Amino acid sequence: MSKLILVSNRIPWTLQVKRGLAELLPSSGGLATALAGTHARGGTLWVGWPGDTTGLSQARKDAAFLELAHRRVVPVELARAEVERYYEGFSNGVLWPLFHYLLDKVRLDADRDWEAYRTVNERFAEAVLREAEDGDTVWVHDYQLMLLPELLRERRPGLRIGFFLHIPFPAAEVFRILPWRERLLAGLLGADLVGFHTQAYRNHFAGAAAQVLGADAAPGGLRYGGRFVRTGAFGIGIDAEVFRAAAEDPAVQDRVADLRREAGDRALLLGIDRLDYTKGIPRRLLAIERLLERHPELKERFLYLQVAVPSRERVEAYAQYRRTVDELVGRINGAYGSPTRLPVHLLHQSVPFEELVALYRAADVMIVTPLRDGMNLVAKEYCATRVDDGGVLILSEFAGAAVSLREALLVNPYDIGGMAEAIRRALAMPGAERSSRMRALRRRVAGQDVHRWASAFLEALGQDEGPEAPSEGPGPLLDRILDDASRSRRVVLFLDYDGTLVPFAPRPEGAVPDPALQAMLARLSTLPGVEVHLVSGRSREDLEGWFGGLDLRLHAEHGAWRRPGPGSPWQAVDADDHGWKTEAIRLIEGWCARIEGSFLEEKATTLAWHHRLAESTDPEATVEAAQEDLTRFAERNGLELLQGAKVLELRRPGSTKALAVDPSVAGPGVLAIALGDDRTDEDLFGALPPSGLSIRVGQGPSRAGFRLGSVAEVRILLHGLAERLPGRLEAQP
Repeated sequence: MSKLILVSNRIPWTLQVKRGLAELLPSSGGLATALAGTHARGGTLWVGWPGDTTGLSQARKDAAFLELAHRRVVPVELARAEVERYYEGFSNGVLWPLFHYLLDKVRLDADRDWEAYRTVNERFAEAVLREAEDGDTVWVHDYQLMLLPELLRERRPGLRIGFFLHIPFPAAEVFRILPWRERLLAGLLGADLVGFHTQAYRNHFAGAAAQVLGADAAPGGLRYGGRFVRTGAFGIGIDAEVFRAAAEDPAVQDRVADLRREAGDRALLLGIDRLDYTKGIPRRLLAIERLLERHPELKERFLYLQVAVPSRERVEAYAQYRRTVDELVGRINGAYGSPTRLPVHLLHQSVPFEELVALYRAADVMIVTPLRDGMNLVAKEYCATRVDDGGVLILSEFAGAAVSLREALLVNPYDIGGMAEAIRRALAMPGAERSSRMRALRRRVAGQDVHRWASAFLEALGQDEGPEAPSEGPGPLLDRILDDASRSRRVVLFLDYDGTLVPFAPRPEGAVPDPALQAMLARLSTLPGVEVHLVSGRSREDLEGWFGGLDLRLHAEHGAWRRPGPGSPWQAVDADDHGWKTEAIRLIEGWCARIEGSFLEEKATTLAWHHRLAESTDPEATVEAAQEDLTRFAERNGLELLQGAKVLELRRPGSTKALAVDPSVAGPGVLAIALGDDRTDEDLFGALPPSGLSIRVGQGPSRAGFRLGSVAEVRILLHGLAERLPGRLEAQP
């Protein structure tokens, strides 16, 4: 029976070591709380770091790990140096600030931290693979483990893999700053489903994947590397019933009464945040100061309590952040306080759950103004406790929670004056409006709780991809080719380039052949009885520059030009005068001007309009509209409009990849094999003799008889041919 494996940086319990003794303490983190119900299911495992175990003897560590095993937890041990570089260095020194748009805090000279991040992700993969079997579901969580889905996919393709990001995903132009952007995106795209809190984060991810890796947008997700990766927005919630019940507990209600007596005739304004620079506490304090500057009469009307939960205190940036908060509190109290009344109270500590709920219930105004936040559950917790339908929520428009908590007073946390005005408005809000807003907020929080979030994600992860045929796999296909080759004297390979031998790049010049590909093609082309044709839409200049020194038959511009071998001149197969190109260039350049990111590539016999990076704010300037325009032009001029992977290409009829197939390949003792990934390769497949083998790379309809899932699988197949084909052919008379 298949099982569910949860994977996160930390497990639901922290292994605390005191005087050589181990104690398992429940984690107070939001992730542990969110997944507690899911982990409670029978058979579910949780893989993660248990905390620092260096102070434990081996016997006591074994005993602690045995207890974790009873709780269905698989610990991943990390050295202190690894935690320092992987967690503090890369996860929180690079990814955390960048994903929250705080670019001045991003450390980009972090190669050693990146290596630790990569190594620890490998360690997590090993731990998961020791427990996982084909058919199991693995749910990976958060930014510390972005490489893990791909690592698992490579080593255990039979797993169903989900990934959920609990922080924002930044806009593509921000994400692209990262030197390690390709690896991180490819890591995430190893999943079957990648989930985010909001549709905006999902769109940002899709944009980054398209611009950096050349992934193709598809309904419901992305196509990359021959796979369909589903993406989705799943806004996380809280266990609203737990907060509601606690709010009605008599002991909590007594504490609420105490808090209100302490506030006296003043309204209680509340902020509860981890002491992190993304939470916007200094700007919130500046808004309080601005409010008192504008309305000094209000200094007797309210008190503001800021609970600042300690966070990463050993990191200098956080220590400086605390000093900034302390200084602002002192400045405001010095200017507007008195010996008996201070407008701002600061608690630098964690608070127990019951005290937290009491503070929520007592607060007249809750101020939640992070500079950027994936969701922010404090806002939802406040609403869930307000069983009296009282209180006003002020919420940053840059928190993911703002998408659903529309009845809050939404503010721009960078607009100090605007926040000050929102606080004034909250203090003056009539009781009926307060109740109406809070009633709607509480109902929505209760209806979108954490249990529904987990169920929705796992249900989406469990859905099938669709009816398209799966990859044959390079292993079985290699065996088939070798079997056919054993009855052949000659093997002729026809290989497409982009999308077959190399992944697509956002711009064509980015998809250059790597040394491993060059070496593999060189080896194949020198095998006795093997003839290798490279059949591409690329220009003569590209193919000659990359492969001119190899013993390959080169075919450029979809067969319009051919080079029989090294040192041979290029021969034009197409005798067209190309007079049509002048008008076509004007037409395509017009669309390039209207659709940002698209561009024209002029070749000797064809014109290609690339739209992989296309962006347009003009509702009438779409790729579809451009395609219709080019189709009409092609019909008027007797041309063909060929649709490739994010490219439209104009050419004269007859210039197809089928021209690369010489009639001699239909002779006895010849095995012809063609590999390609898009519509242009269908002509090549159709030109093969009945004895030939046609192989489609990636998904989509095709006349090919076989299918491989990705460029990586093509490389495996060709490497296998280079290793094992010589003996088969040499055995022939």
